[in-house]
Amino acid sequence: MHMANIPFGITDWSLIEPTTHSGDVGHALWRTQHFGDIRVRMVEYSAGYIADHWCKKGHILLCLEGELFSELDDGRTFTLTPGVSYQVADQAEAHRSTSPKGAKLFIVD
Repeated sequence: MHMANIPFGITDWSLIEPTTHSGDVGHALWRTQHFGDIRVRMVEYSAGYIADHWCKKGHILLCLEGELFSELDDGRTFTLTPGVSYQVADQAEAHRSTSPKGAKLFIVD
């Protein structure tokens, strides 16, 4: 990731209108900002959320609230709780998220 031509600024996430993205079960609310090629999101997964796809996009993801389970296509699983993050490169390892209790995440990709 290369950050260029981004002036200093602040984001009040409460002022960003959320968009709803359905999973196989539940939904995710995304509040999204774009800074050049960089997408930054505050995402809230509903309780019981199960992603509707295997993601191959790279992310840096920080769990702020709740609990998130990330499953890799090779069978490994990881649990994120508040203060725990993960990072993965584009096309590196397909992953899928579930959140039985719901979660709030900060994601940069």
